[in-house]
Amino acid sequence: MASYDRLRAGGSPRPLETGDTWWYAAVAGEAAGSFSTRVRTRTRRACLGAVLLLTVVYAGLVLTATGRRLGDAAVTGRRADGVAVTILRDHPSLAGLTTFSLVLGCVVLLATGLIRKRYALTGAAAGAVVTALAVTGLLQRYAPRPRLVDTAGALLPSGFPSAQTTLAVGIALGLVLVAPYRTRALAVGAATLWAAAVGAYTIASGQHRPGDVIAAALVALAVTSGLLAMIARRGKVRPGPRRGPALPGLPVTVPLALLALVGLGAGLWLLGDTLALPATAPYDPAELRLAHRCGQALAAGVVAATGLIVLALLRRVDVDGPPAPYRLGGPFVEAAGVPYDAELVGPFTEDRDHEIS
Repeated sequence: MASYDRLRAGGSPRPLETGDTWWYAAVAGEAAGSFSTRVRTRTRRACLGAVLLLTVVYAGLVLTATGRRLGDAAVTGRRADGVAVTILRDHPSLAGLTTFSLVLGCVVLLATGLIRKRYALTGAAAGAVVTALAVTGLLQRYAPRPRLVDTAGALLPSGFPSAQTTLAVGIALGLVLVAPYRTRALAVGAATLWAAAVGAYTIASGQHRPGDVIAAALVALAVTSGLLAMIARRGKVRPGPRRGPALPGLPVTVPLALLALVGLGAGLWLLGDTLALPATAPYDPAELRLAHRCGQALAAGVVAATGLIVLALLRRVDVDGPPAPYRLGGPFVEAAGVPYDAELVGPFTEDRDHEIS
C-alpha cells in the first residue's frame, strides 16, 4: 500500500513492510487509522457539526420570539446606522456590482478547474454549489417559520437562508478542489473575504437578517465537508508537501482569522446588550444601531470561520493530483534490499536466478 496510507501504531497487529504483497495492501488500504480514513473522519464530523449548528441557528433565530426580535432590530437598525446609509446612498451601483461579482465568481471557479484540466473536481465543485443552492431553496420554501413583520407592522419577506451568501460561500469553498495546492490558501482566503463582504451587504441593504447569512454559510460548509468526505472515502486524497500553501496564503489568511475572531467576539459581546431590547416598539435608535452592528459582526465572523475550517480540514491534504499508487513488494524485492521508501516496484526483481513453477 502507499506509504502515506500505512497504519498508525496500534492500528494493526503489525505495521506494513516492504515484503507485504499487493493483495495485502489492497485489503488493508482502508483499515482504521489510514490517511484517507482520517481525512474522511474529520470531514464527516465537520459536516455533522455544521448541520447541528444550522439546526441551533434555525431554532434560536427563527422559531423563538427573541431571535426574531433581534433579526427585525438588525434589519430596522440599518436606517439608524449613518455609515451604512451613507455608503448605500452614495454608491447605488453596489447592488449590480454584487450580482456581477457572483456571476464572475462562478466563471472563475469553472475556468480555474477547466484550464487546469481537473474536470472531475470541477464537476464536483460545481455540484456542491448547486446542491447548497438547492438545500437553501428547500429551506426557504418548506422550513416552517412565523410571519415576519418590521417595527411598523409591515410584512417582511423571509430569506432563511440567504441565497446570495450561499452562492458566494459555496464558490469560495469550492476553490479548495480546483485551485493549485500551493496557492489554495490564498485563493480560498481571498474568496472567503469576498463572501463575507457579500453577506454584510445583504444585511446592510435590508435584504436579509443576520441569521439568514449565518445559516447560508453553514449550509455551504455542510455540503462541502460532505463532498470532501466522499472524495476521501474513494481514496482520492494524498498527503501534501510539508512546505504547503501556508506561507503564500498569509496575506489573506491572517486578515481572515482576525475577521473571524473580531467578528465572533464583538458579535457575541454585543449580543448580550441587544438581548435587553423591549418586546414591542418603540425602540431606541441607539439600540437598533447596536443590533445591526452586532448582526453584521456575527455574520462576517461565521463566514470567515467557515473558510478557515475548510482550510484546516485539508491541512497537508492534496486533492488536486492523482493519488499515489500502492507500493508493491514481495519476497524477492525484500531480499534484493530495496529501500523502504524507494520507487514503485513490483513483486519480483530482475534477479533471473528464480523461475515460476
